[in-house]
Formats: sequence, C-alpha cells, structure tokens
Amino acid sequence: MHLKAFTKETLLIKPSTEAVRVLIVDDHEVTRVGLQTVLSRQDRIDVVGEASTVEDAVRHACYLKPDVVLMDVRLSGGSGVDACRAIRDSCPATRVLFLTSYQDDEAVLAAVIGGAAGYLLKQVNAEALVRAIHAVAQGQSILDPAITQPLLTRMRLQKGEASESQRTTLSSQQQRVLALVAEGKTNKEIGSSLELSDKTVKNYIRFIFQKLKVTRRAQAAAFFVRDSPSGKASGLQPLLEMHKESVKFR
Repeated sequence: MHLKAFTKETLLIKPSTEAVRVLIVDDHEVTRVGLQTVLSRQDRIDVVGEASTVEDAVRHACYLKPDVVLMDVRLSGGSGVDACRAIRDSCPATRVLFLTSYQDDEAVLAAVIGGAAGYLLKQVNAEALVRAIHAVAQGQSILDPAITQPLLTRMRLQKGEASESQRTTLSSQQQRVLALVAEGKTNKEIGSSLELSDKTVKNYIRFIFQKLKVTRRAQAAAFFVRDSPSGKASGLQPLLEMHKESVKFR
C-alpha cells in the first residue's frame, strides 16, 4: 500500500468517461440510504447495489462485479474484514474501501491485512468521500490521517515486546507463510505461492498463531513488521511511512 498526498490541489484522479460502479455495504438502512443519496448525485459514480450482511456483500460483489465496495467494518452476520477477504479472493479486480466509525487499531490492521484498499472514518465529508472512491477505483490506497498516528504509536510501543523465543521458534517455511500473511495474501494465494494445499496453509497458520500467542492475522502481521528482519519489505510497512504524506480529506 503506497500512499501519496491526496488534496484538492494535487488530485491523483485520472480523467475518465466511465462511471465507477459502487456496491454499498452497511447494516444500517439510514446509512445506506444516505450514501445512496450522496453518490447518486455524482456524474461518474454508479451505485449498482447494496447489502447489509457479510453473506449478501460477498454474493452481490461476485454477481455485480463492482469497481469499489464501500463497506463498514461491523456487519450483521460477521465482520466486514471477513467479507473483504472473501471478495478479494473471489473478485480480485474489485477494490474494498472501508467507511466506518470504528477507529481501533486492531480493526485497521485487520482491514489492511484483509486486502482493503482504504480505510476512512464516517466523519469524512461528501466531497472527500467521492474523491477517495475515484482514487481507490484507479488503484490507489488511502488511510484516514486520524487513524495513522495512533496506529504508528501503538506499533512503536509494542516494538520489542515479543520474546526472543518467539522470534526464533518459527521454521523457515513458517516464516515464509507469515511473510505472505503480512502482505495480505489469502490462504489460496499463499498456497499457490508456496505450492501448498489449502489445508496445509491453514495448519501452518494455526501453528504460527500458537507459537506467537496471537489469535488474528492482523496480530501476526504486526509481529512480523515489528520483529522480522524482512518485515520492512512486507505489505504493512507503508503504515510506518503514512505519517510522511498524510491524506488530507478535510
């Protein structure tokens, strides 16, 4: 995820005559209606559908093939991050932009690991949201600046907390699997890269979680970034650089 300055003066949106096809996913009807109203006023955005649950989000995304899924982190029937991972696995061309009120570090890390292209807070104004949708549709990645500094602070405070035994007990193959987890790869993608079956990948990840004493992919990835010599090459490393070029949404 590489972040560029994102301001009114330095828009990174390329001219396009094609509308961005958007799927809205939120478990609150009022929010869905509000987003539909705002986005339907835009000439180059076409809202192709909406969903309120994880199951519906994945099904609609696979059927409608939107350019961008605008989704909340918390959904009925599960996590938006799980939906993001499933959408990314089944429809790799579709980008996921989280729009949520949840600002906790764990949710942000989980979203990045799950393959999200962006993470915004619902305080964002309409103009900035529209620009973000277009930017994400064109392959850019964005993170709300209100989230960046707290996340960086947490990662710095946790640096070095892992014990030496945790750093050295992973086998070479487990370290390779962990590196791919930190890049946001799905189990299927990890299996393809390392020529492993889905079941074997799941077993590796389970063993890694046990050894690192974590329960989530985001926690394992954060450990990799903080403590692995190769962590700076991972997909999460740009989080450490986001404060240099904050996205100015407001």
